[in-house]
Amino acid sequence: MGVIVCVGGQWGDEGKGKVVDLLAESARVVLRSQGGNNAGHTVVVDGRTFKFNLVPSGILHPETVCVIGNGVVLDPKVLLAEIAALEEAGADLRNLVISERAHMIMPYHPVLDRLEEAARGDDRLGTTYRGVGPAYSDKVRRIGFRVGDLQKLSFLEKKLNFVLPLKNDILVKLYEAPPFTKEEILAEYTEYASRLDRFIKDPYPLVQLAVAQGHRVILEGAQGTMLDLDLGTYPYVTSSYPSSGGALAGAGIGPRHVTATVGVFKAYTTRVGYGPFPTELEDELGEYLRERGAEYGTTTGRARRVGWFDGPVASYAVGVNGIDSIALTKLDVLDEMEVVRICTGYLSKGEAHDHPMANISHLKHLEPVYEELPGWGCSTREARSFADLPELAQRYVARIEEVAGACVDLISVVAVSLKKKWRRQAW
Repeated sequence: MGVIVCVGGQWGDEGKGKVVDLLAESARVVLRSQGGNNAGHTVVVDGRTFKFNLVPSGILHPETVCVIGNGVVLDPKVLLAEIAALEEAGADLRNLVISERAHMIMPYHPVLDRLEEAARGDDRLGTTYRGVGPAYSDKVRRIGFRVGDLQKLSFLEKKLNFVLPLKNDILVKLYEAPPFTKEEILAEYTEYASRLDRFIKDPYPLVQLAVAQGHRVILEGAQGTMLDLDLGTYPYVTSSYPSSGGALAGAGIGPRHVTATVGVFKAYTTRVGYGPFPTELEDELGEYLRERGAEYGTTTGRARRVGWFDGPVASYAVGVNGIDSIALTKLDVLDEMEVVRICTGYLSKGEAHDHPMANISHLKHLEPVYEELPGWGCSTREARSFADLPELAQRYVARIEEVAGACVDLISVVAVSLKKKWRRQAW
């Protein structure tokens, strides 16, 4: 079966959680490879709704080992609350593993996140104030705290002696904010250590064994390609790498083991926060799609911006991730549209472009080129196979395949998934 990488093909919120839950039915390992609690997945099983921020959504399958990988930054307080909520809802967390290499969000990170965002003024990025960006920044600066430090509290204290004065200087001298004390942080994280110790271990042996034995291993990421720190709409991006390359680095798995890369796309496009959005609908139609699609963030509750399907973004995501199979979600949100549109290219200062440009100013002011297709005008919610879809809905899906450059091999309507016959390979 091999390694399957599941990535978001747009700006996140594409429905990766339900796709991973489906794939996890026959997986030995599901590994969350990057991101923090600034994003989440919602999965509905047997009428029960589960919300995930850090725990891989594959945890709903008791025999599947679920790993929070080395590429993640986690807030121990948030993780413990999520664990408690999942256990109360009936989830079995005996197979949850937290990599000792994953970095932790420290108490000063959310404070600095909010202060730095406020200092940007009109140039603010729209962060969630969860401290994810500052935590990744400290990781790169090599002054971060890793989960494994919870099992070596003397080392954690020694590191605090060096790092905390640096942070307090910024808080007090730059922002005139109150400082943190070493004693309060040590007391807080000592409690986290005792409660998380049962989950903390080195996942390398079990992951490598699963790969070597040919078991299915799913790499689950947060956010989407257009929020990738290098490949996305910088600086309006996340602080990690939601692309397939980032998934491998965040899991500690080499690329030769990947058997499929699944890109999850909505049948339209959404994004949260500031930044360019070429196909955005800022009218009543956009509001209609937002309400019909329940486009509000799992983690923040923020209303998502809504627009037509962006073909250049899709083909770009297919190219940079090596996507060979597309999962298309929320097709039924378009059921009542008389006309549906697909962006097939951009015009910027009279020049045609077939992919998102790096220059953020150009991307903000371009003109999308649209292709109109007739809507199908009937419900797709009872469809259970591709053949059940109305012909015009099939035509819309086929055009997305052509524009994106990859096969649509799975379609979801509401909480139900319907599979086409695999054209290239079975996941």
